[in-house]
Amino acid sequence: EVQLVESGGGLVQAGGSLRLSCAASGFTFDDYAIGWFRQAPGKEREAVSCISFDDASTYYEDSVLGRFTISSDNAKKTVFLQMNSLTVEDTAVYYCAAVHDTSCLLGGPEDDEYDYWGQGTQVTVFL
Repeated sequence: EVQLVESGGGLVQAGGSLRLSCAASGFTFDDYAIGWFRQAPGKEREAVSCISFDDASTYYEDSVLGRFTISSDNAKKTVFLQMNSLTVEDTAVYYCAAVHDTSCLLGGPEDDEYDYWGQGTQVTVFL
């Protein structure tokens, strides 16, 4: 059974940090790219970051560039999203998703191209 399980969300004051984790199982992790998405209330889901193990490419949405860092521990089949200097605009449910054999160059794949999704983890940033 394929599973993506996010963790690490929570309540944090503006300027603080959180580290999200996405633990994968049930598929050949190294053959996939992993993306992080978020959806705030009343807004569309947006891509935040992506990492591809196929070509070692990464992608960051402009508003998180320089604040968020995507990384992985392939032995543990886990992808991390380190989020620093958080603002209230970062408040959202964060999802990780996996797509087979895809680069993250040029923004990576569209969300409807992803094969598997996690259940999401809530991140709330307060002033």
